Amino acid sequence: MKAVWVSEFAPFEQVRVAEVPDPVAGPGEVVIEVQAAEANFPDILAIEGRYQIKPPLPFSPGKCAAGVVSSIGAGVASLSVGQKVAAQTEYGAYAQRLRVREESCFVLPEGMPFAKAASLGLVYQTAWFALQDRASFKPGESVLVLGGSGGIGVASIQLAKALGASTVIAGIIGPGNDAIARQAGADAVIDLSASNLQDALRDEVKALTRGNGVDIVIDPVGGDSNAAALRALAWCGRMVIIGFASGTIPSIKANYLLVKNIAVTGLQWSDYRERTPERVKEAQEQIFSLFMAGKIDPIISREFALEEFAEGLRLLRDGKAQGKIVLKIG
Repeated sequence: MKAVWVSEFAPFEQVRVAEVPDPVAGPGEVVIEVQAAEANFPDILAIEGRYQIKPPLPFSPGKCAAGVVSSIGAGVASLSVGQKVAAQTEYGAYAQRLRVREESCFVLPEGMPFAKAASLGLVYQTAWFALQDRASFKPGESVLVLGGSGGIGVASIQLAKALGASTVIAGIIGPGNDAIARQAGADAVIDLSASNLQDALRDEVKALTRGNGVDIVIDPVGGDSNAAALRALAWCGRMVIIGFASGTIPSIKANYLLVKNIAVTGLQWSDYRERTPERVKEAQEQIFSLFMAGKIDPIISREFALEEFAEGLRLLRDGKAQGKIVLKIG
């Protein structure tokens, strides 16, 4: 089979598609004929050896795929050959075939396109657990989403609206990104490139929330935006840190947390996949249901062939990806 093959950690531009042996399903595993895979910023970090979990070399990157079950291993009871599924994995999705554990597969609703199914994976799961679990979201609360035009940003905006947020504000940088955030359902958009951001973001957020500030901040960006968003939180507000797409890891001043009775927490979603697969399965079923009900819909900005994977990753690295980047493989 063909796969993006990482034989040593290196910049993704140095990685190539190679012909490698087909995977074989072991006990409790299935093999999927991959039709689509989502590209995500952590894939770049994994390829370069900078991700918190380093895959064993050699490997194929990619954390979510959708396709058709082609073979099953001993003991697999809930899946059968020919079923259409989405799969969550630590790595391996940038390939024509993917071996994955049975419990990491989710049967697709009838009529769901493979590209949409793949796009409803990592970023929607991350947004779901950020809002529901780490932030303890309640209907009627307000949410500020940093990086509102990216994959996690769009997913967070859509899920917050679908779950009953009163106001969802998107923080964006770059021309055209405001349109993506509004398409996702943001009620308002704030430019994070504004001068004196700490005051500007707080003032705009307060103007949009009757002077209260936001109840929840979802932050996949880090950098200067983090400190500014912290000041925009309401009393007893919660910030969830997901990543550092800006390239800068912020420092949190603990005295500010105390004075405003606010909380900052982190989310490493793959821990949920490994420790509580039953909760991940429940979350994925609800995400699929929201899609089928028309309440959420991944915005796929670009689709690339497997051999063009580097073009998609380049958009992610340079902050030019709007919505989701998908690899069409099947």
